[in-house]
Amino acid sequence: MLPFHAAHALVAGSYNIRYDNKGDVEKGNSWTQRAPIVAGLIRFHEFDLLGTQEVLHHQLNDLQALLPDYDHVGCGRNDGKEAGEYAAIFFRKDKFKLINSGSFWLSETPEKPSKGWDAEQTRICTWARLRKTEGGGEIFLFNTHFDHRGTQARLESAKLILSKIKTIARDQPVILTGDFNVDQTSESYKLLHDSGIVSDSFETATDRYALNGTANGFNPSSKTESRIDHVFYTRPLKPVRYGILTDTYRTPVPDSAETQNGNFPGEVKFRNFQTRLPSDHFPVLVEFE
Repeated sequence: MLPFHAAHALVAGSYNIRYDNKGDVEKGNSWTQRAPIVAGLIRFHEFDLLGTQEVLHHQLNDLQALLPDYDHVGCGRNDGKEAGEYAAIFFRKDKFKLINSGSFWLSETPEKPSKGWDAEQTRICTWARLRKTEGGGEIFLFNTHFDHRGTQARLESAKLILSKIKTIARDQPVILTGDFNVDQTSESYKLLHDSGIVSDSFETATDRYALNGTANGFNPSSKTESRIDHVFYTRPLKPVRYGILTDTYRTPVPDSAETQNGNFPGEVKFRNFQTRLPSDHFPVLVEFE
């Protein structure tokens, strides 16, 4: 097996895209509206590997149709097929060949759909073994979504994933992405951080651009220091750039009058639009050497 040596930068990330929720429609944040924005963001920032969370089956189909240069792996967490949220992994087809993939559940019975410990929801981790088309080196990506309520479940999930990385990836390079539902002060984050197996790219990247945490609640005026979406990695990967992408878009405000601003030429016209976010999480982007 060839070592993983990157001739060019590898761009990886994590993105909770927010499941298609009827309540969001009423607030102007429908998936139909957000889908092309989410896909455009992924394309523009040129992710090579991307772990996504909260992806329902029809959302997965929508993204795949909008991202023809990518392929994906994953399954619904409720039945191991199409029911429930996916922790889907997207990868560039021109840069990687899929060798194999799989999923396990964050529970005492990881081999089958199941709810673990004190978790409120069924939770899953999906992994992919990928071979670079240039150079032939291999890399593993593990992508997950921890429970939002169960403290013990998050601790045990962290232990389980570390164990699975050892048995599945062995000594090959690993990127671990996900919505861990814990920030950098929590016990389960520290369990991963101090494991000696994975490192947090936020801490080690040479260049960091992170003006906010990773949760936003669809409120572009909010700010938090909490990073609950993380990108961990193993050696010999080396993070060069780390960013939390706070991209926004605009939707029209009804009956908004056209205005001008004296600081710009007369042909420049303005209308009031509402600032919106593609998801209630910001995506994390990490460039690795």
